[in-house]
This record gives sequence, structure tokens and C-alpha cells, in this order.
Amino acid sequence: MLHGAVLTAENGEVRLGENSVVMENALVRGRADHPALIGDAVLVGPHAHVNGATVEDEVFIATGAALFPGSVADAGAELRINSVLQVNSRLEPGAVLPIGWIAVGDPAELFSPDRHEELWQIQRDLDFPGTVYGVPRGTPMRDIMARRRRTTAPTGTTVSYLRPSSRQVVVR
Repeated sequence: MLHGAVLTAENGEVRLGENSVVMENALVRGRADHPALIGDAVLVGPHAHVNGATVEDEVFIATGAALFPGSVADAGAELRINSVLQVNSRLEPGAVLPIGWIAVGDPAELFSPDRHEELWQIQRDLDFPGTVYGVPRGTPMRDIMARRRRTTAPTGTTVSYLRPSSRQVVVR
């Protein structure tokens, strides 16, 4: 864990595997329905965020990359700078998600940012508002934020090691 990195458990577990590094100002968030599970030998780059996602062993997550709830980065995958692994999507083993691209679906299809209309045809059915906020699409932001405020984890979340001999961290 480097300076400014945040592990937060919002009613969900965070697990950081052995020999994994969370760099400066990165965020790893466990959610009630989507724990943040990071395997062994994983690098979470600066300003990246892993939000309720599963990251298998030996995955490289570059600066600014984002993994949303329910997503899975399979072993050996690489998410390059400012890439996005959308909700409920799976990046296959060894796959490379290029700089600024978006991966959507299971298995994920890769889209450059200029292909929004094609991307939306798949992304719409992945239920971002339902997965992240537990509400149907079209719910007003005022309602979502009021609900979110009521369900945020209390202060005093603890960080503990699973085994004294390991470097695996669990946040509850």
C-alpha cells in the first residue's frame, strides 16, 4: 500500500493477495453484494479504482483504470491507462485492454471510446444502476444519493491480516 491508497469496505469485504501492490491514490472498495477480491502478484496503479470487482492473479491495472462492481479481470489480464472494465463484465485470461478503451460483456468485447453507440447496445443490459445502486434505470439521482447516504459503511472499518505469515489483507 503506497501513500494515499485507500482500501474501504462498504458493507463488503476487501481482500488483497500476497505480493500485490496498491499504488498512490488508488481506491479498492468492497461492497455488500460485490467484494473487492485482488489475487496474488497484482499491481493496482496510481489513481486506479477497483470497485466491487474480482482481480485474479498476476493482473496489471495501469494508472487511472476502472473496474466496476461485478466485473472480473481473469489471470494475467492487463488493463492499460484509463481503461474501463464495466459492471458484470469479464476480461479473459491474458487479455489486453488498450489505453482508454472499454470492455463490456462476458466475455468482454473491447471498444474504443469513439464507438459509444455500439458499446451502449451491450452496456445497457448489464444493469449499471441496479448493480451499483440497487435501483432501476431512470431512478432520479436525488433518490439514488439519498439511498447511498443511508447505506454507506460506518467509520471505524478495520484492516486485518488473514495470517501472520502472509501479506494478504482483509478489510471488513
